[in-house]
Amino acid sequence: MADPAPVPERIVNVLEIPPRVRHEVIFQLFEALSPNTGFQIVSDHDPKPLHYQFLAQFGDQVVWRYLEEGPDQWRVRIGRP
Repeated sequence: MADPAPVPERIVNVLEIPPRVRHEVIFQLFEALSPNTGFQIVSDHDPKPLHYQFLAQFGDQVVWRYLEEGPDQWRVRIGRP
């Protein structure tokens, strides 16, 4: 029996989330992840402040990888190692 096809990662367009709850929603998504899984966020600006929040709160328990770096769109994969 063949291994099942991998499940595509969730892609979250942060512009569709009200600004006052964006980080809260993203942290909730992260906390629900199983090890070795992740999701992607898409933004119209560099989410570096969010990255600093993740590092402060989770340290080496978060994987942050830029997939696209502007100038009009940033895409980042956030995952659990």
